[in-house]
Amino acid sequence: MLSGKRIILGVTGGIAAYKAAFLLREFQKAGAEARVTMTPSATRFVGLETFASLSGHEVAVDIFPDEGDSSDWTRHINWGEWADLFVIAPCTANTLAKIATGLSDNMLTSTVLAARCPILICPTMDGEMYEAPGVSDNLKKAQENGYHVLEPESGYLASGLEGKGRLPEIEAILEKSSDIIGSIEGPLEGQKVVVTAGPTREHIDPVRFISNPSSGKMGVAMAEAAQSLGADVTLIHGPLSIPTPEDIHSVKITSTADLFDAVKQYAAADVIIMAAAVSDFTPEEVHQNKVKKDKADNEIKLKQTPDIISWLGEHKPKGQILIGFAMETENLIENATTKLNKKNADFIIANSLNDKDAGFEADTNSVHLLSKDSEQKFQGSKKDISIEILNTIFRS
Repeated sequence: MLSGKRIILGVTGGIAAYKAAFLLREFQKAGAEARVTMTPSATRFVGLETFASLSGHEVAVDIFPDEGDSSDWTRHINWGEWADLFVIAPCTANTLAKIATGLSDNMLTSTVLAARCPILICPTMDGEMYEAPGVSDNLKKAQENGYHVLEPESGYLASGLEGKGRLPEIEAILEKSSDIIGSIEGPLEGQKVVVTAGPTREHIDPVRFISNPSSGKMGVAMAEAAQSLGADVTLIHGPLSIPTPEDIHSVKITSTADLFDAVKQYAAADVIIMAAAVSDFTPEEVHQNKVKKDKADNEIKLKQTPDIISWLGEHKPKGQILIGFAMETENLIENATTKLNKKNADFIIANSLNDKDAGFEADTNSVHLLSKDSEQKFQGSKKDISIEILNTIFRS
Protein backbone atom coordinates (compact mmCIF):
# COMPACT_ATOMS: atom_id res chain seq x y z
CA MET A 1 0.00 0.00 0.00
CA LEU A 2 2.93 2.37 0.58
CA SER A 3 4.59 1.87 -2.79
CA GLY A 4 4.57 5.09 -4.78
CA LYS A 5 3.09 7.08 -1.88
CA ARG A 6 4.38 10.36 -0.51
CA ILE A 7 4.91 10.54 3.22
CA ILE A 8 5.86 13.40 5.52
CA LEU A 9 7.62 12.10 8.61
CA GLY A 10 7.30 14.48 11.54
CA VAL A 11 9.86 14.11 14.33
CA THR A 12 9.46 15.81 17.73
CA GLY A 13 11.80 16.25 20.68
CA GLY A 14 11.81 12.96 22.51
CA ILE A 15 14.48 10.32 23.04
CA ALA A 16 12.69 8.07 20.53
CA ALA A 17 13.57 10.56 17.79
CA TYR A 18 16.54 8.37 16.86
CA LYS A 19 14.13 5.58 15.91
CA ALA A 20 12.57 7.84 13.29
CA ALA A 21 15.68 7.40 11.13
CA PHE A 22 14.99 3.66 10.97
CA LEU A 23 11.31 4.33 10.27
CA LEU A 24 12.28 6.60 7.40
CA ARG A 25 14.39 3.85 5.88
CA GLU A 26 11.53 1.35 6.16
CA PHE A 27 9.15 3.73 4.41
CA GLN A 28 11.66 3.99 1.59
CA LYS A 29 12.15 0.21 1.43
CA ALA A 30 8.35 -0.09 1.08
CA GLY A 31 8.56 2.09 -2.03
CA ALA A 32 7.40 5.39 -0.53
CA GLU A 33 9.02 8.78 -0.95
CA ALA A 34 9.50 10.51 2.37
CA ARG A 35 10.34 14.03 3.50
CA VAL A 36 11.09 15.03 7.08
CA THR A 37 9.99 17.95 9.23
CA MET A 38 11.31 18.32 12.76
CA THR A 39 10.51 20.50 15.74
CA PRO A 40 13.47 22.60 16.91
CA SER A 41 13.80 20.49 20.06
CA ALA A 42 14.00 17.28 17.99
CA THR A 43 17.28 18.52 16.50
CA ARG A 44 18.83 18.17 19.96
CA PHE A 45 18.41 14.40 19.64
CA VAL A 46 19.14 13.81 15.93
CA GLY A 47 21.02 16.14 13.61
CA LEU A 48 19.41 17.64 10.51
CA GLU A 49 22.12 16.13 8.32
CA THR A 50 21.05 12.60 9.21
CA PHE A 51 17.50 13.01 7.93
CA ALA A 52 18.56 15.20 5.00
CA SER A 53 21.00 12.54 3.84
CA LEU A 54 18.56 9.67 4.28
CA SER A 55 15.60 11.41 2.65
CA GLY A 56 17.47 13.25 -0.08
CA HIS A 57 15.59 16.44 0.82
CA GLU A 58 16.26 19.41 3.04
CA VAL A 59 14.67 18.98 6.46
CA ALA A 60 11.97 21.53 7.33
CA VAL A 61 12.27 23.00 10.83
CA ASP A 62 11.69 26.74 10.90
CA ILE A 63 8.89 28.63 9.17
CA PHE A 64 11.20 31.60 8.58
CA PRO A 65 14.70 30.24 7.93
CA ASP A 66 17.64 32.55 8.57
CA GLU A 67 19.03 31.98 5.09
CA GLY A 68 17.92 30.55 1.78
CA ASP A 69 15.02 30.97 -0.59
CA SER A 70 12.55 33.61 0.55
CA SER A 71 9.73 31.29 -0.54
CA ASP A 72 10.73 28.68 2.09
CA TRP A 73 8.12 30.03 4.47
CA THR A 74 5.39 28.55 2.21
CA ARG A 75 6.91 25.08 2.36
CA HIS A 76 4.28 23.87 4.82
CA ILE A 77 1.59 24.68 2.22
CA ASN A 78 3.45 22.92 -0.59
CA TRP A 79 4.22 19.86 1.50
CA GLY A 80 0.69 19.75 2.84
CA GLU A 81 -0.62 19.47 -0.71
CA TRP A 82 2.13 17.06 -1.78
CA ALA A 83 1.71 14.33 0.82
CA ASP A 84 -0.49 11.23 0.85
CA LEU A 85 0.15 10.64 4.55
CA PHE A 86 1.70 12.58 7.46
CA VAL A 87 3.18 10.40 10.22
CA ILE A 88 4.36 12.07 13.44
CA ALA A 89 6.63 9.62 15.25
CA PRO A 90 7.52 10.25 17.97
CA CYS A 91 4.92 12.83 19.00
CA THR A 92 5.61 14.44 22.38
CA ALA A 93 2.94 15.60 24.80
CA ASN A 94 3.83 19.19 23.91
CA THR A 95 3.33 18.73 20.17
CA LEU A 96 0.18 16.68 20.79
CA ALA A 97 -1.27 19.59 22.77
CA LYS A 98 -0.49 22.00 19.95
CA ILE A 99 -2.09 19.72 17.35
CA ALA A 100 -5.20 19.18 19.47
CA THR A 101 -5.69 22.92 19.95
CA GLY A 102 -4.65 24.08 16.49
CA LEU A 103 -1.44 25.90 17.44
CA SER A 104 1.23 26.32 14.76
CA ASP A 105 4.46 27.80 16.06
CA ASN A 106 6.91 25.74 13.98
CA MET A 107 7.09 24.11 10.57
CA LEU A 108 5.79 20.73 11.77
CA THR A 109 2.64 22.06 13.45
CA SER A 110 2.03 24.51 10.59
CA THR A 111 2.24 21.64 8.11
CA VAL A 112 -0.32 19.72 10.21
CA LEU A 113 -2.82 22.54 9.66
CA ALA A 114 -2.00 22.78 5.94
CA ALA A 115 -2.12 19.04 5.25
CA ARG A 116 -4.87 17.67 3.03
CA CYS A 117 -3.88 14.08 3.76
CA PRO A 118 -4.56 11.79 6.74
CA ILE A 119 -2.35 12.36 9.79
CA LEU A 120 -1.10 9.56 12.03
CA ILE A 121 0.05 10.56 15.51
CA CYS A 122 2.31 8.21 17.48
CA PRO A 123 2.31 9.71 21.02
CA THR A 124 5.49 8.83 22.90
CA MET A 125 6.40 10.00 26.38
CA ASP A 126 7.99 8.89 29.66
CA GLY A 127 6.85 8.18 33.20
CA GLU A 128 3.17 8.70 33.90
CA MET A 129 2.81 11.46 31.30
CA TYR A 130 0.70 9.37 28.93
CA GLU A 131 -1.85 8.74 31.69
CA ALA A 132 -2.08 12.43 32.65
CA PRO A 133 -5.60 13.95 32.29
CA GLY A 134 -4.35 16.69 29.96
CA VAL A 135 -2.78 14.16 27.58
CA SER A 136 -5.93 12.02 27.63
CA ASP A 137 -8.04 15.06 26.82
CA ASN A 138 -5.75 16.05 23.95
CA LEU A 139 -5.73 12.53 22.52
CA LYS A 140 -9.52 12.47 22.58
CA LYS A 141 -9.73 15.90 20.98
CA ALA A 142 -7.23 14.93 18.27
CA GLN A 143 -9.25 11.83 17.38
CA GLU A 144 -12.48 13.81 17.34
CA ASN A 145 -10.80 16.17 14.87
CA GLY A 146 -10.10 13.25 12.53
CA TYR A 147 -6.48 12.46 13.35
CA HIS A 148 -5.40 8.83 13.56
CA VAL A 149 -3.66 7.77 16.78
CA LEU A 150 -1.45 4.73 17.30
CA GLU A 151 -1.20 4.10 21.03
CA PRO A 152 2.25 3.66 22.54
CA GLU A 153 3.51 0.38 23.87
CA SER A 154 4.31 -0.52 27.46
CA GLY A 155 7.79 -1.39 28.60
CA TYR A 156 11.11 -0.09 29.81
CA LEU A 157 11.37 3.71 29.37
CA ALA A 158 14.37 5.99 28.96
CA SER A 159 14.00 7.26 32.54
CA GLY A 160 14.46 3.76 33.88
CA LEU A 161 10.79 3.44 34.77
CA GLU A 162 8.39 0.97 33.24
CA GLY A 163 5.06 2.07 31.85
CA LYS A 164 3.04 2.97 28.77
CA GLY A 165 4.77 5.44 26.51
CA ARG A 166 7.23 3.61 24.25
CA LEU A 167 7.18 4.30 20.52
CA PRO A 168 5.51 1.31 18.84
CA GLU A 169 7.68 -1.03 16.83
CA ILE A 170 8.42 0.16 13.31
CA GLU A 171 6.46 -2.76 11.85
CA ALA A 172 3.36 -1.60 13.74
CA ILE A 173 3.73 1.95 12.41
CA LEU A 174 4.16 0.64 8.85
CA GLU A 175 1.10 -1.58 9.19
CA LYS A 176 -1.03 1.26 10.54
CA SER A 177 0.22 3.59 7.79
CA SER A 178 -0.67 1.00 5.14
CA ASP A 179 -4.13 0.54 6.63
CA ILE A 180 -4.77 4.29 6.50
CA ILE A 181 -3.50 4.63 2.93
CA GLY A 182 -5.52 1.62 1.82
CA SER A 183 -8.74 3.08 3.19
CA ILE A 184 -8.46 6.30 1.18
CA GLU A 185 -10.05 6.65 -2.22
CA GLY A 186 -7.92 8.62 -4.64
CA PRO A 187 -9.44 11.15 -7.06
CA LEU A 188 -9.09 8.62 -9.89
CA GLU A 189 -10.58 5.70 -7.94
CA GLY A 190 -12.47 3.43 -10.33
CA GLN A 191 -11.43 5.44 -13.38
CA LYS A 192 -9.90 3.76 -16.44
CA VAL A 193 -6.82 5.68 -17.56
CA VAL A 194 -4.79 5.07 -20.71
CA VAL A 195 -1.25 6.44 -20.91
CA THR A 196 0.98 6.27 -23.98
CA ALA A 197 4.75 6.43 -23.53
CA GLY A 198 8.06 6.19 -25.31
CA PRO A 199 8.97 6.54 -28.98
CA THR A 200 7.53 4.95 -32.06
CA ARG A 201 9.75 3.39 -34.72
CA GLU A 202 9.02 3.64 -38.43
CA HIS A 203 10.98 0.91 -40.17
CA ILE A 204 12.74 1.43 -43.49
CA ASP A 205 13.85 -2.20 -43.58
CA PRO A 206 14.32 -4.88 -40.88
CA VAL A 207 17.42 -3.17 -39.45
CA ARG A 208 16.83 0.55 -40.01
CA PHE A 209 14.11 2.84 -38.75
CA ILE A 210 13.14 6.47 -38.15
CA SER A 211 12.58 7.35 -34.50
CA ASN A 212 13.40 9.84 -31.74
CA PRO A 213 15.33 9.82 -28.43
CA SER A 214 12.29 9.45 -26.15
CA SER A 215 13.06 7.34 -23.07
CA GLY A 216 9.45 6.92 -21.95
CA LYS A 217 10.30 8.22 -18.46
CA MET A 218 7.62 10.91 -18.43
CA GLY A 219 4.90 8.60 -19.71
CA VAL A 220 5.77 5.88 -17.21
CA ALA A 221 5.78 8.49 -14.42
CA MET A 222 2.31 9.61 -15.49
CA ALA A 223 1.07 6.02 -15.50
CA GLU A 224 2.46 5.35 -12.02
CA ALA A 225 1.02 8.63 -10.74
CA ALA A 226 -2.42 7.78 -12.10
CA GLN A 227 -2.28 4.36 -10.46
CA SER A 228 -1.25 5.87 -7.13
CA LEU A 229 -4.37 8.05 -7.30
CA GLY A 230 -6.58 4.98 -7.66
CA ALA A 231 -6.85 4.55 -11.43
CA ASP A 232 -7.02 1.32 -13.39
CA VAL A 233 -4.15 2.07 -15.77
CA THR A 234 -3.24 0.72 -19.19
CA LEU A 235 0.20 1.74 -20.43
CA ILE A 236 0.67 1.61 -24.20
CA HIS A 237 4.34 2.00 -24.93
CA GLY A 238 7.02 1.87 -27.56
CA PRO A 239 10.60 0.74 -26.84
CA LEU A 240 11.48 2.10 -23.39
CA SER A 241 14.89 2.82 -21.87
CA ILE A 242 13.52 2.00 -18.40
CA PRO A 243 11.74 -1.10 -17.05
CA THR A 244 8.01 -1.40 -17.56
CA PRO A 245 6.17 -1.26 -14.20
CA GLU A 246 5.28 -4.83 -13.28
CA ASP A 247 1.99 -3.95 -11.60
CA ILE A 248 0.56 -1.91 -14.49
CA HIS A 249 -1.16 -3.52 -17.46
CA SER A 250 0.97 -2.72 -20.50
CA VAL A 251 0.61 -3.06 -24.25
CA LYS A 252 3.80 -3.00 -26.31
CA ILE A 253 3.79 -1.35 -29.74
CA THR A 254 6.41 -0.40 -32.31
CA SER A 255 5.08 1.93 -34.99
CA THR A 256 2.64 4.83 -35.01
CA ALA A 257 0.17 2.58 -36.83
CA ASP A 258 0.51 0.02 -34.01
CA LEU A 259 -0.08 2.78 -31.46
CA PHE A 260 -3.15 4.01 -33.30
CA ASP A 261 -4.63 0.52 -33.38
CA ALA A 262 -3.99 0.05 -29.65
CA VAL A 263 -5.39 3.46 -28.72
CA LYS A 264 -8.58 2.73 -30.67
CA GLN A 265 -9.11 -0.38 -28.55
CA TYR A 266 -8.97 1.67 -25.34
CA ALA A 267 -10.53 4.89 -26.67
CA ALA A 268 -13.51 4.64 -24.30
CA ALA A 269 -11.31 5.22 -21.23
CA ASP A 270 -12.23 7.91 -18.72
CA VAL A 271 -8.85 9.62 -19.15
CA ILE A 272 -6.33 9.40 -21.98
CA ILE A 273 -2.82 10.80 -21.53
CA MET A 274 -0.87 10.98 -24.78
CA ALA A 275 2.71 11.19 -23.54
CA ALA A 276 4.28 9.10 -26.33
CA ALA A 277 6.70 10.77 -28.75
CA VAL A 278 4.90 9.85 -31.95
CA SER A 279 6.62 9.92 -35.35
CA ASP A 280 4.95 12.35 -37.72
CA PHE A 281 6.27 10.59 -40.84
CA THR A 282 6.80 7.03 -41.99
CA PRO A 283 8.46 5.62 -45.14
CA GLU A 284 6.14 5.09 -48.08
CA GLU A 285 7.88 1.80 -48.77
CA VAL A 286 9.09 -0.71 -46.18
CA HIS A 287 11.61 -3.18 -47.55
CA GLN A 288 11.28 -6.80 -46.49
CA ASN A 289 15.03 -7.38 -46.55
CA LYS A 290 17.99 -5.22 -45.58
CA VAL A 291 18.71 -2.69 -48.28
CA LYS A 292 22.33 -2.98 -49.42
CA LYS A 293 24.29 0.24 -49.50
CA ASP A 294 25.30 -0.10 -53.14
CA LYS A 295 21.66 -0.65 -54.17
CA ALA A 296 19.99 1.98 -51.95
CA ASP A 297 18.35 5.13 -53.29
CA ASN A 298 19.69 8.47 -52.08
CA GLU A 299 16.21 9.53 -51.01
CA ILE A 300 13.53 8.01 -48.79
CA LYS A 301 9.99 9.03 -49.60
CA LEU A 302 7.88 9.70 -46.54
CA LYS A 303 4.18 10.00 -45.82
CA GLN A 304 2.40 11.44 -42.80
CA THR A 305 1.35 9.14 -39.99
CA PRO A 306 -2.17 9.25 -38.51
CA ASP A 307 -2.78 12.17 -36.15
CA ILE A 308 -3.85 10.09 -33.17
CA ILE A 309 -4.66 12.88 -30.73
CA SER A 310 -6.75 14.66 -33.38
CA TRP A 311 -8.71 11.45 -33.91
CA LEU A 312 -9.22 11.15 -30.16
CA GLY A 313 -10.38 14.75 -29.96
CA GLU A 314 -12.89 14.20 -32.76
CA HIS A 315 -14.22 10.97 -31.20
CA LYS A 316 -14.04 12.00 -27.55
CA PRO A 317 -17.01 10.63 -25.57
CA LYS A 318 -18.85 12.84 -23.12
CA GLY A 319 -16.98 13.26 -19.87
CA GLN A 320 -13.64 11.94 -21.10
CA ILE A 321 -10.52 13.95 -20.21
CA LEU A 322 -7.93 14.11 -23.00
CA ILE A 323 -4.41 15.21 -22.05
CA GLY A 324 -1.77 15.77 -24.70
CA PHE A 325 1.93 16.61 -24.64
CA ALA A 326 3.81 19.18 -26.70
CA MET A 327 7.58 19.32 -26.92
CA GLU A 328 8.86 22.42 -28.67
CA THR A 329 12.13 24.16 -29.44
CA GLU A 330 10.60 27.63 -29.90
CA ASN A 331 7.42 29.59 -29.14
CA LEU A 332 6.46 27.03 -26.49
CA ILE A 333 3.25 28.52 -25.11
CA GLU A 334 2.01 29.78 -28.47
CA ASN A 335 2.53 26.42 -30.22
CA ALA A 336 1.14 24.42 -27.30
CA THR A 337 -1.97 26.62 -27.12
CA THR A 338 -2.55 26.11 -30.82
CA LYS A 339 -2.30 22.35 -30.31
CA LEU A 340 -4.69 22.48 -27.35
CA ASN A 341 -7.39 24.16 -29.43
CA LYS A 342 -6.77 22.36 -32.71
CA LYS A 343 -6.76 18.86 -31.21
CA ASN A 344 -9.80 19.42 -28.96
CA ALA A 345 -7.76 18.41 -25.91
CA ASP A 346 -8.70 19.35 -22.37
CA PHE A 347 -5.09 19.89 -21.28
CA ILE A 348 -1.68 20.14 -22.92
CA ILE A 349 1.52 19.53 -20.99
CA ALA A 350 4.19 21.55 -22.77
CA ASN A 351 7.94 21.58 -22.36
CA SER A 352 10.91 22.89 -24.29
CA LEU A 353 14.02 20.98 -25.29
CA ASN A 354 15.93 24.18 -24.61
CA ASP A 355 15.13 24.13 -20.88
CA LYS A 356 17.89 23.03 -18.52
CA ASP A 357 17.38 19.61 -16.88
CA ALA A 358 14.50 18.79 -19.21
CA GLY A 359 14.02 16.66 -22.28
CA PHE A 360 13.92 13.04 -23.35
CA GLU A 361 16.52 11.28 -21.19
CA ALA A 362 16.44 13.55 -18.15
CA ASP A 363 14.89 12.41 -14.86
CA THR A 364 13.68 15.97 -14.26
CA ASN A 365 11.41 18.22 -16.27
CA SER A 366 10.03 21.73 -16.48
CA VAL A 367 6.54 21.86 -17.96
CA HIS A 368 3.55 24.12 -18.42
CA LEU A 369 0.06 22.71 -17.88
CA LEU A 370 -2.30 24.50 -20.25
CA SER A 371 -6.07 24.41 -20.38
CA LYS A 372 -8.47 26.71 -22.17
CA ASP A 373 -8.56 29.08 -19.19
CA SER A 374 -5.39 28.51 -17.17
CA GLU A 375 -1.64 27.97 -17.25
CA GLN A 376 0.56 26.57 -14.48
CA LYS A 377 4.24 25.69 -14.37
CA PHE A 378 5.72 22.61 -12.68
CA GLN A 379 9.39 21.81 -12.09
CA GLY A 380 11.09 18.86 -10.47
CA SER A 381 11.51 15.15 -11.01
CA LYS A 382 9.24 13.60 -13.60
CA LYS A 383 7.69 11.46 -10.87
CA ASP A 384 6.97 14.45 -8.66
CA ILE A 385 5.46 16.67 -11.32
CA SER A 386 3.31 13.83 -12.66
CA ILE A 387 1.61 13.53 -9.29
CA GLU A 388 1.33 17.31 -8.97
CA ILE A 389 -0.22 17.66 -12.43
CA LEU A 390 -2.82 14.93 -11.88
CA ASN A 391 -3.65 16.27 -8.43
CA THR A 392 -4.10 19.72 -9.95
CA ILE A 393 -6.43 18.39 -12.63
CA PHE A 394 -8.47 15.90 -10.63
CA ARG A 395 -8.50 17.24 -7.06
CA SER A 396 -9.70 20.69 -8.06
